[in-house]
Amino acid sequence: MRPRSLALAAAIAVLPLTAVSLGVSTAQAATPNASPRVALPNTVNPAVAHSEKKGDVPAAQQISVSVSLKLRDTDALDRFLTAVTTPGAPEYGHYLTPEQFTARFGPTQAAVDQVRTYLAQQGLTVSDVSANRQVVNARGTAAQVSQAFGTHESAYLDPQLQRAFFANDAAASIPSDLASVVQGVSGLDNHAVRKNRLATPNAVAPNSVTPNTATASPSGMAPAQYTGAYNLNKTGADGTGTTVALWEFDGYQSSNLTTYDSQYGLSGPAVSTVSVDGANYDSAPGQGQGEVELDSEIVRGAAPKATQLVYEAPNSDQGEIDMANKIVTDNRVSVVSISWGSCEPDTTAASMTAVDNAFKQAAAQGISIFSASGDDGSRDCTRSTSGSGVKAVDFPASSPHQTGVGGTNLKVSSGNAYSSESAWSTAGGGVSTVFAKPSWQTGTGVSGTMRTVPDVSSNADPQSGFAIYTAGAWQVYGGTSAAAPLWSGYAAQFNQKAKAAGQAVLGEASPRLYSVANGSGYGSTFHDVTTGANQDFSAKAGYDQVTGWGSPVADALTTALLGGTTTPPSGGCTAAQLVANGGFESGTASPWTASSGVVSNSSSEAAHSGSWKAWLDGYGSAHTDTLSQTVSIPAGCASAKLTFWLHVDTAETGTTAYDKLTVQANSTTLATYSNVDAAAGYVQRTLDLTSFAGQTVTVKFTGTEDSSLQTSFVIDDVALNVG
Repeated sequence: MRPRSLALAAAIAVLPLTAVSLGVSTAQAATPNASPRVALPNTVNPAVAHSEKKGDVPAAQQISVSVSLKLRDTDALDRFLTAVTTPGAPEYGHYLTPEQFTARFGPTQAAVDQVRTYLAQQGLTVSDVSANRQVVNARGTAAQVSQAFGTHESAYLDPQLQRAFFANDAAASIPSDLASVVQGVSGLDNHAVRKNRLATPNAVAPNSVTPNTATASPSGMAPAQYTGAYNLNKTGADGTGTTVALWEFDGYQSSNLTTYDSQYGLSGPAVSTVSVDGANYDSAPGQGQGEVELDSEIVRGAAPKATQLVYEAPNSDQGEIDMANKIVTDNRVSVVSISWGSCEPDTTAASMTAVDNAFKQAAAQGISIFSASGDDGSRDCTRSTSGSGVKAVDFPASSPHQTGVGGTNLKVSSGNAYSSESAWSTAGGGVSTVFAKPSWQTGTGVSGTMRTVPDVSSNADPQSGFAIYTAGAWQVYGGTSAAAPLWSGYAAQFNQKAKAAGQAVLGEASPRLYSVANGSGYGSTFHDVTTGANQDFSAKAGYDQVTGWGSPVADALTTALLGGTTTPPSGGCTAAQLVANGGFESGTASPWTASSGVVSNSSSEAAHSGSWKAWLDGYGSAHTDTLSQTVSIPAGCASAKLTFWLHVDTAETGTTAYDKLTVQANSTTLATYSNVDAAAGYVQRTLDLTSFAGQTVTVKFTGTEDSSLQTSFVIDDVALNVG
């Protein structure tokens, strides 16, 4: 037998507009460069189409922009994000550090340098680069910005909001040699403003943050009531050793938080502020103060011993993007609570994508994010430019890499036990127009290819609102602003329990929550809300677009997420990983049946993990290798997924499949790969074996090589997960 061949494959603080700046001014540079340019889609604020153009932005006016860079190897990243939340997968719970994420998936330093050089050539000053290299922030005059991005900056008046703003008239563009590294640019307009998702009873307008229920003593739901109703008081956890980030665009006064704690006998680590882009609200909090203090006090009530970090950023596209990236690169928290947002149609998709890329990094690092779904029902743009005639959902709740939290009206018994729950009539929910339905969003009964919102819910109706101490008085506040921190507090509790059990933190919560909700134990882990509606959707049994899967039964949900036996999937199938010696680290083939020499620790081909792998073919002559193992898939399993990591290394060229790897389950061919699938590294493959439930199955890999030019099919970390 000839030795195998060596691998041959290459292993803005934006200035406000004034009456003066609304007049026509010195012309901006209209033609950037003569070199070919590529338009950046989704970089024009939708408000431009509905607004009145008033003239040019003065050429000398300073504008800050954020240039977002593309992530690398996004297919591999998506596979990793699936595997890291899938019990039984080799990557399950093995989260990355910020440095590991950037090294594997972040933009390269060369890409950053390329963008920096271009911006400097256009006269812009680069102010900073995010630590994960995803964002390059720069500042310059309107003329310089227009030249750099092929835009024209104009002054507008939004007639719906009666607010002056500036914006680019058409899509930004960049030189073609930057197109492979630049995702988008934000800051070319200052229209988008994030609103809090806070509501008060009998407010003059929904979501009003103007206190109108101030009292000297608390009225509304106390911590004992909501922790009792949702069994948060039965988990045996209080958030000790965990840290929660609050995502804010305003400030708070510590004395108000102290008064709340004193009233309810709560104690925990002092709340501290992390400034983003120089934001400093705490010395003089604005109208959003009630939001910040609500978020903090609800988290304190649910997880009193958790450490809270209040991240405060300027209320702008750049501020939001920079906050997202600072949270993930700081890597100080395991949970993020978000109660601010904007309706998708009023936000540029370029900015949303930049934030979502940071959320992908959060998921890879094991950070859970919970976002309020909005307080305008299925018409999230009701009080903004697009108007109430548009069905719309809220961002960031629509991001597929966080958990959107809807709202309910909760009734609690005199003994602080759960009594009943119905959908809040203006709880946000519906269908995203930006993000595709993620692979984990199953069992919803909702057709279509786009993401639906919310995922879960909890009390939010201001008529069943929470007692909150803010701005020196007691208020009753509701809104999905209250629901998001409640779920964040639960996640802090869970992470404490997981650590004690030697398990990984919750991480990206939605895939795991959907897995539990789709099991037969759904009714014991969630309160299924079946009554009530928003404008376009009604609550119903199971999932719906007002309350998601419902509210938590915290103790039972924790048990299920930790792998307890209270919620086996439907049909009596216990979640399990069935393949033995899937990483071949025993150093022998057993219990696999394999051709001679297939299980190998040769350094000529690297393993995906460890030292051993299965190496089929690679001789450069006519040859066939096989690898097989027989397993039994229990009856009643709703899912059976075969996963493995495959590296195809070849000396063949062109697009003809000369050498092939066939994967079979019994006599059924599941997939075929060939020399055409060659890549520099491993690629995770996933095949569906659900139809074999109740059968004994032989999983077989067959590698066939022709008479010349080697192809190696290297397989590692094989798993068959059922549930």
